[in-house]
Amino acid sequence: MKDRIDTINKRIEEAASTCGRDPENVKLVAVGKTKPVEDIKEAALAGIDVVGENYIQEARTKFEALSSYEISWHFIGHLQSNKAKYAVKIFDLIHTVDSLKLAYEIDKQAKKIDKIQDILVQVNISMEESKSGITDIRELFDLLRTIGTMENISVKGLMTIPPYYNEPDKARPFFRELKKLAQKIVDDKITDEFSNISMDELSMGMTGDFEIAIEEGATLVRIGTAIFGTRL
Repeated sequence: MKDRIDTINKRIEEAASTCGRDPENVKLVAVGKTKPVEDIKEAALAGIDVVGENYIQEARTKFEALSSYEISWHFIGHLQSNKAKYAVKIFDLIHTVDSLKLAYEIDKQAKKIDKIQDILVQVNISMEESKSGITDIRELFDLLRTIGTMENISVKGLMTIPPYYNEPDKARPFFRELKKLAQKIVDDKITDEFSNISMDELSMGMTGDFEIAIEEGATLVRIGTAIFGTRL
């Protein structure tokens, strides 16, 4: 596994350097969905320090088993409001906030444990019915302005999942659009108006297209298969 991780890190570095970006500004999120604790432990020993999980119960088990490891846990799956109380106890960053209802619940649960929960807002750039995320730009801006009034949430940026293509370059327009959307949020002064909103992070790109995503501005790339192999 260490060889695979080293290869991914090298590809991240090369992709960033080629387009004039600092590789230090791109973080690898190792996606541990359905993989056992032993695999996550092996990855951590090989240098992985950010792990993304899709399911709350699975994450709770891994979090407890690996509490002695220096791992930052990210939630990258669809989060139901009734699971927010567990999410805020485990995750440093939640990538998939896409509704006011969920934001309110995260804020409420984070307040109970005196935590400011870092989140990303998920945007469904491709408008696919099968994917979660906000599709309406006005709804996105309204959501951000409302979250801006919450005391226990901090928005760090945006996240998207493009359609799957056999040709990675076909995903480029979706990554580019997310970057443009983040810039529009900055240009519209939302990040100036609210101290708990920034557009520092763009979570986009997976095993098949992460180099294209980096070229378009990704700061977090979510990679599972290239590290852990095909899911069962």
